[in-house]
Amino acid sequence: MPPTPHPRTATTQATPVTATGLALATLVLVLGTGAGAAVADDADPSPSLPPGSVTSQAPPEVDSASPGLRLEDGATLAPAKVLDIKSVVEDLGGEERREDTNVDVKFALQAEVLFAKDSARLNPRAQSRITAIADEIKAQGSTVVRVFGFTDDLGTYEHGKELSRKRAEAVHKVLAPGLGPEVTFQVRGYSEDYPIAENSSEEGRRKNRRVEITFPRGEEGQESPGSGSGSGEDSGDGDANEAAGSTTSP
Repeated sequence: MPPTPHPRTATTQATPVTATGLALATLVLVLGTGAGAAVADDADPSPSLPPGSVTSQAPPEVDSASPGLRLEDGATLAPAKVLDIKSVVEDLGGEERREDTNVDVKFALQAEVLFAKDSARLNPRAQSRITAIADEIKAQGSTVVRVFGFTDDLGTYEHGKELSRKRAEAVHKVLAPGLGPEVTFQVRGYSEDYPIAENSSEEGRRKNRRVEITFPRGEEGQESPGSGSGSGEDSGDGDANEAAGSTTSP
């Protein structure tokens, strides 16, 4: 079994979450649907970080000579940086979690509330949960949506890759029809990579068995992280590609 990457852990207001970066892709496979384009990528089977997850914006330019700073003689400014504000809301059972940052909204749904054990067939109650997320995507005006599937570390790595990819595709098929052809999807499965909890307990494994839906915030939402209504199998990152009238961003 390939080694599991260990992403950096960020501090949040309520729940430990993962802040991750981009990985390079070598091949992009565009899968067309009637209501949106899906992109699945093949690259390094164990990238160090899942793609498309960096939330930091470029730091603002600050004039160190500005009199408004009122620096003492000989004082210098430290390099400017952006501190991401992350709001995390999780229901009591931990079945659904919403994370809001400066630039992104992420919903994480535990696999148990969407699928039967070892299955990629959505159960009847999954439809309403996914539809509510589609409504939020429309409200934010997002045109790029990432749907990533994940598993725990039980079973083989290859089986986890296949299962997490099929689960991500199943969620994509429900999201796509209501969002229109202008929305481009990045659909991938990561098996046991990028856990958000320890796999040593059933509680932790349950958190790791999940599907994440991530999309950019709208202009109004970027000013106020955490606002808005709330109700992740191929690894790699996407190059820019024309698909169903949309340009795919990594």
